Amino acid sequence: MSQPTESREEAIKRLTESASALEARNARAISHDAAGQAAAGQAWRIIADLFGGVFVGLALGFIVDRFFATAPWGLIGGVLLGFAVSVWMAWSTAQRLMAQARASGVEPKSVPFDDDEED
Repeated sequence: MSQPTESREEAIKRLTESASALEARNARAISHDAAGQAAAGQAWRIIADLFGGVFVGLALGFIVDRFFATAPWGLIGGVLLGFAVSVWMAWSTAQRLMAQARASGVEPKSVPFDDDEED
């Protein structure tokens, strides 16, 4: 059986609808990829907060030990203080990011714990 011939306008309309659907599907894929890259950047920011605080505390403790001859107590105190500050900074960054996600209408999902790795 031969297919019915469609008019030129109908063919253009069908082609335009197909192109629009393809464009919408690609836009969703690109926005999903950009969201993944943003999340990775935020994770690296939190890691940098954690390490940065400890290293700054280590440097300050070393300077205190050097000028006041309190070795190793300045170094120990600096590392502990730097660790505490870095945990606070990472926590506040995570809270800020969660508030931004909730404000944009995205509700974060929890990640289930996976015990199957031991098998």
